[in-house]
Parts: sequence; structure tokens; C-alpha cells
Amino acid sequence: MAITERDTMGGLAKGLAVIETFTADHPRQSIAQVAAASGLDRATARRCLLTLAHHGYADYDGKFFTLTPRVLRLGTACLATMPLPQMVQPLLDRLSDELGESSSVSILDGDEIVYVARAAQRRVMSIALMPGSRLPAFCTSMGRVLLAALPDDEIRSRLTAHPLAARTPLTVTDPGILLDRIRAVRDEGYAVIDQEVELGLRSIAVPVLSARGVTVAALNLGLPVRGDDPQDLAERYLPSLQAVQAELKAMIR
Repeated sequence: MAITERDTMGGLAKGLAVIETFTADHPRQSIAQVAAASGLDRATARRCLLTLAHHGYADYDGKFFTLTPRVLRLGTACLATMPLPQMVQPLLDRLSDELGESSSVSILDGDEIVYVARAAQRRVMSIALMPGSRLPAFCTSMGRVLLAALPDDEIRSRLTAHPLAARTPLTVTDPGILLDRIRAVRDEGYAVIDQEVELGLRSIAVPVLSARGVTVAALNLGLPVRGDDPQDLAERYLPSLQAVQAELKAMIR
């Protein structure tokens, strides 16, 4: 069934757009900031924010809005119905216990990755990552693994849709270079990121494959920089990641 604009609620769409402007980088925003990020006019953004506050989805101190934990209800219901988080969590727990490092699984949503499961051994980022957290796909190991599963034209379109913001001095933002690196990830079957998301953080990721070989998610380890060569991560950690990858491939139809 084709859904047309006449079948949709514009007010709900605007409210959802407002919620999506709140991220780990922008957890506390003014009306003007939300209006700019959502593309809505200030009056509409204000009404949406006040509606969220009235129903307990946001706090308002007279100038800034922050989302409340009630918003998690909108996402946890979805995650609870997805078999993937329940399937991967025991394997993540075991992997992190064995290696003493934090592990995660994420899926691709537009130009971002969304964490669906995580086993944290230590805090390796300044922000707390948990199921539902989002990060840009282009500069994360899991994001590059997930982008590598797409056709080149689709990857190029996503990389050039809007300017890519550097998160650190080491973040690669040139679409041409990124496309080459993502192609290399496709050939090698894994991605290594060296401090492109946050200084002091490295990560290595592999695709989570179905029994038919389709990429359905990505699995990674997040590691603090220890002075070794980032390319040594593959020799040290790839066999463990591939073992979990094989287990999941046998489980996912």
C-alpha cells in the first residue's frame, strides 16, 4: 500500500523531527537551536518543545530543553521486539569478558549507526554509549562496515549529501578518500578506525552476516590508544571478532 502525504499527520512528523535534533553532542538546546537543526520555524519548534515538556518527554528551565528518560519508551519498545539484541548480547558479554574490552553491535539508520547492544568493560569515550545511542556512520568502524555493504553509488550519495563534520583532527571527511577506504573494508572484511571519532579511541569492526551472507548489522571492539600501531588491531582482535561473526551467521536466517 502506497502512503501519500494526505495519509500522514504533519504535526507528528514535526514533533519527531524535533526529538531527533537532540543527540549526544547536543543534549541541551534552546528553541532557536532546535528550529535551526530541524528546519522548522521558531514558533513551530516552540510549540513542539512545549508539548513534549507538557507530556513529560522534555524538561524546560526557561531557556533550554533536555529530553527526559520518558523518551526511551519510544525506542525500547522497538528494541524489545527485535530479535537481534537478545541474540547478540550473550555473545558480546562473553567477548568482552574474554578480551577485557568493550564490544557493541549496531545497525545503519540513514547516515548514522544506532547501537542495539553493548557490553562495556571500561568507558572509552567521553559520552556514555548504550542501546539507542547514535554516531555518524562515515567515521566509525561499524559505520564503514555497514556502508561497505551498499553499492558504490549509494555510498557516494550518502557521503556527498551534506558536508561531513570532523570530530577530531584525524577525522577523514573527503568523500573520495572515504569511498576508497570503504571499498577496502569491503575487500578485507573488517574496518579499523584510529581516533576519528574521539581522540584516544580506536576501534575494529566486522559485519554481522545472515546465513545468506547479507550484512544485517556490525560488531566492534572499542579500544583505548596504547601506543601500538593501529593496524596491529587486526592481528590481535580480528580472530575473536570473526569467531563471534561465525556464531551469529549460523543463528541469523
